[in-house]
Amino acid sequence: MGVDGVVHAQFLCQKVFQGYPGQLHGGVVTALLDGAMTNCLFAHGIEAVSGELTVRFLRPVATDHIARVSASLKKASHRLYILEAELTQENLTVAKATGKFVKRPAGLGGGGVA
Repeated sequence: MGVDGVVHAQFLCQKVFQGYPGQLHGGVVTALLDGAMTNCLFAHGIEAVSGELTVRFLRPVATDHIARVSASLKKASHRLYILEAELTQENLTVAKATGKFVKRPAGLGGGGVA
């Protein structure tokens, strides 16, 4: 996590993840944005799960190129966290998302951050 509280990662958009030829599948784009927001929460020591996710697809995401994803925590309350994420490629924003996450209920799963 950067000093600004933003997490960053890179992803090689391989053809195995394409929807249409040469374009990354929208479900993969969504998973990258959701995963970045979840990891941002983890970096802040928070365990929460996706409750609502809104994705805006702005441009096609090309396969065989690297995409960069970033996410930041915008608002936090007792149980609700609002985050934003952005996917860029060739210095252009290709997709962005807003997510509402809720505190992970105790006793679910094996415990610990997955």
